[in-house]
This record gives sequence, C-alpha cells and structure tokens, in this order.
Amino acid sequence: MIYEERDYRINPGMLGEFVKIYGEYGLPIQKKHLGSFIGYFVTEIGELNHVVAIWAYESLADRDARRAVMLADPGWPEYLVRVKGLIDIQATRILKPVPFSPLQ
Repeated sequence: MIYEERDYRINPGMLGEFVKIYGEYGLPIQKKHLGSFIGYFVTEIGELNHVVAIWAYESLADRDARRAVMLADPGWPEYLVRVKGLIDIQATRILKPVPFSPLQ
C-alpha cells in the first residue's frame, strides 16, 4: 500500500471557497475513480492557507491507472475551471508505510 499526500497552498482569502468547490465538485469525481480516500485537512497552526488530501493506493501502477481514468472524466476539466486562480502552489508526495505503521 502507498499513500499520496497532496498539499495545496491556497491564495489568501480563498481557502473557504476552495474547500467548498472541492467538496461539491472535485471530491465526488475523485471518490468515483481514485483509491481509498483517507482524509482532507486544512492547516490551523503553522503555515496557513494549506489543504492536505491523503489517498491510498495498492501501488504506483494502481495510482497511475486510476488517475488516468479520473483525468478522462468529462467532469474533471469543469472542476478545474471552477478552482482556477485559487491554488498558489501544489506539492505531491508518495508515502510508503514502515512495517509497524498502523496504516498499511
């Protein structure tokens, strides 16, 4: 099992709008196509205006195949238009649990 952590820095003053649009338009498409949805978080302390999403996949190949299908979904470009200009920077990390991690 691998975990994908996607960290988005949202433009100041736009966090609420981004979360609302994602919850209404982006998340349903992703849940339809991607791996297991682990969680969605906003920063409360530290560097503000961040959203972190975590997804689980069987492997990198599983992730690649699922993302290809999601990107071909006609609703995905429509979602991207809705969030255009709200995201400042995006970072993605692939995490692999160690043997004693409760998440495998």
